[in-house]
Amino acid sequence: MSYTVLEISKAISARLYPAKGLENVSVEHLLIDSRSLIDPLGTMFIALKTGKNDGHNYIAELYHRGIRIFMVDEGYQDFDPYIDAIFIVVKNTLVGLQHLAAWHRKHFDMPVLTITGSNGKTIVKEWLYQLLSPEKNIVRSPRSYNSQVGVPLSVWQIDNPNELAIFEAGISQPGEMEKLAGIIHPTVGIFTNIGDAHSLNFKDQEQKVNEKIKLFKEVKTLIYCKDHALIHNAIGKELNGVELISWSKTTEADILILKIRQGKGVTDIDAVYRKRNISIQIPFTDDASIENAIHCWAYMLHLGYEDDAIWERMSRLQAVAMRMEMIMGINNCTVISDVYNSDINSIAVALDFLNQQKQHTNKTLILSDIAQAGNDEKGIYNRIAEIIKAKSPSRLIGIGPKLSLHANLFDLEKHFFSNTEEFLSHFGDFIFHDEAILVKGARNFEFEKISKLLQYKAHETVLQINLDALVHNLNYFRSKLKPTTKIMAMVKAFSYGSGSFEIANVLQYHKADYLAVAYADEGVELRRAGISLPIMVMNPEPGSFDNIIRFQLEPEVYNFKTLEMVAQAIKVNGATQALPIHIKLDTGMHRLGFNANDIDKLLQLLTKEPLLKVQSVFSHLAASDADKYKDFTLEQVNKFSNMSDKILKSLSYTVLRHISNSAGIVRFPEAQFDMVRLGIGLYGVAPDAEEQKKIENVSSLKTTISQINHLKKGETVGYNRRGMLERDSVIATVAIGYADGYGRELGNGNGQMIVNGKAAPTIGDICMDMCMIDITGIKASEGDEVIIFNDIPTLLQMAKNMNTIPYEVLTSLSQRVKRIYIHE
Repeated sequence: MSYTVLEISKAISARLYPAKGLENVSVEHLLIDSRSLIDPLGTMFIALKTGKNDGHNYIAELYHRGIRIFMVDEGYQDFDPYIDAIFIVVKNTLVGLQHLAAWHRKHFDMPVLTITGSNGKTIVKEWLYQLLSPEKNIVRSPRSYNSQVGVPLSVWQIDNPNELAIFEAGISQPGEMEKLAGIIHPTVGIFTNIGDAHSLNFKDQEQKVNEKIKLFKEVKTLIYCKDHALIHNAIGKELNGVELISWSKTTEADILILKIRQGKGVTDIDAVYRKRNISIQIPFTDDASIENAIHCWAYMLHLGYEDDAIWERMSRLQAVAMRMEMIMGINNCTVISDVYNSDINSIAVALDFLNQQKQHTNKTLILSDIAQAGNDEKGIYNRIAEIIKAKSPSRLIGIGPKLSLHANLFDLEKHFFSNTEEFLSHFGDFIFHDEAILVKGARNFEFEKISKLLQYKAHETVLQINLDALVHNLNYFRSKLKPTTKIMAMVKAFSYGSGSFEIANVLQYHKADYLAVAYADEGVELRRAGISLPIMVMNPEPGSFDNIIRFQLEPEVYNFKTLEMVAQAIKVNGATQALPIHIKLDTGMHRLGFNANDIDKLLQLLTKEPLLKVQSVFSHLAASDADKYKDFTLEQVNKFSNMSDKILKSLSYTVLRHISNSAGIVRFPEAQFDMVRLGIGLYGVAPDAEEQKKIENVSSLKTTISQINHLKKGETVGYNRRGMLERDSVIATVAIGYADGYGRELGNGNGQMIVNGKAAPTIGDICMDMCMIDITGIKASEGDEVIIFNDIPTLLQMAKNMNTIPYEVLTSLSQRVKRIYIHE
């Protein structure tokens, strides 16, 4: 559905500039991220302002790429360069977006189901889509679009063919839910649960529940679990005239759960509803899935589905892949796996992520039929063809009868197959080599078979790196900086164990200003992977300067010897362009750097080397995370300021200054200078407990149970018989050892892992490739997942148990531990 610019301006009480010209042009698509532009025709860019960025800075770029319709804040005045563009001017662009979506919502009279709660929103939404889409045309939130920005963008998707809308709504502080309720206007609600997620800005759980309940003030029907006392009590106080459908395991409710039987891979649930016995079976056994499934069950009962139909559909529920996974593939490929979802909204997001992989020139898209094509099949596939053309993969492999039918729409190298099995039978006909491959398919196409074939076979202990959490942390630290302060992101030591180009690609996409590596080889690898950001080399070795010059790296210079080596390398290589260098000053760390009494000689030598350009002057804080050394840190900052002032005054060009690390950014805002160096904070470790609550965990180390043994009291476990059993015990052998980075210090109960939600201590010595844990009293099977660190237990806890620091834990993780990168 589309509206004219004039209709939009009237609907949200905006003014137009110029007042005449393009007011009758139609707007169909909304854009808030300049990197996600597909087709400028019919697209309006909304210049959102956040603490981290300002969309108005991208108007010029988007104008040159064809956008002619912009929504801007009233403070924006730079209209003159854009003579054939039109601007919708509002007081606040976020409010303008929300009002536009609310106005759009009023054009439709259909059931709108909205889901809120601390956990389970996305799973319940996606499962209801699986359960109801066979006969209903459903519009739903893309992925986890549940915020002040995500909700209006979700609501904007509603169109005439839709028969049901399902949206998520999430809040992070008081006052937000009323705005979302005004945009969505839900008719039915599901309140999943209440927990600790996103609690930072609420004084307690009760306040959070009372805020969330505002979403349901005008609904006709609300589904909730009566066992959550805070939710039940708030509903009784706040909601009047709403039909309530409650369920409970412990007390009288509309749906009384009688029995839950968790078997091997399935769970049977018996209940009573309206005086009749009902039951379902789901292919999951964890408590969270059981709760999510009962909410879906309640909604299907509310809609009047027959019990047999509900049982049959619930038994076929599929796991929801919350995020894309990026893993190492065969023949030096990178594989991005998104094998549970193929709809039009998620394809553009996935292709954007594919295009971030600068390490490969060639990119292949393996795509299935689109899940929600419905009656407008041709229109949907036309739109898919537009998206693919705009994102420009090198090759398309289409799988499914509908995609094959529309093969003529796609203008690139293309191959089509009627089903997955046909493609697999021809897999050997394709050469996959040195390319990025996006595997994107609807669940029923079983594209996990394709992903498995494309994956490099490696040790099954994995380090999951959450790229969205990494970006959150980047933006969190960025929000603490002045707008003019640059960020140098530390990617040395394999990005603190997290990866090389995989991390650098994300940092480049999200506009870090600089990267820093330890050695030239790391910088060369990034350059070969397509990274174009400036890269500082912190430990330039004598034999590395040829590559530093060739690959446009920027060496740190910390003494007269390195300065001489750089100058000599420039002459030997016949360089004609000035090489940027970074001068390190020693202000108290006493590791590397020029001292104060070296400055005069340094400046004399620099004046004799016109092909050396001082890009930055910097120093290293020794104890910025320690309160007891606050005075010492301030002394370092003052010393750096004085020493660097002397250098800057002697040079005729602009030079950057930087001294702050992650802890310095938080604890010493006066020491930002021109740039900061963001290291361990980027990877999820904050300088103190309070800051730790504000950043997100990036890395999760996981393995599997290889074998389970039932042993008697008095038997021993492991080398040197150090694991003496004091009772009959169940012992699991897991596939991680000290060769993977799980230190021997963690043996004999010093470490613990999580198995099916419960802590299991180590027993016996840690072996090279495996270790043993005591799972007595824990329900577990061979092949089950074991969590070594995640949100619980944390990386910090593991480091403490090893009597070391998180840096060492991360950088000690072996290269044979498979890295899997996840992105929502």
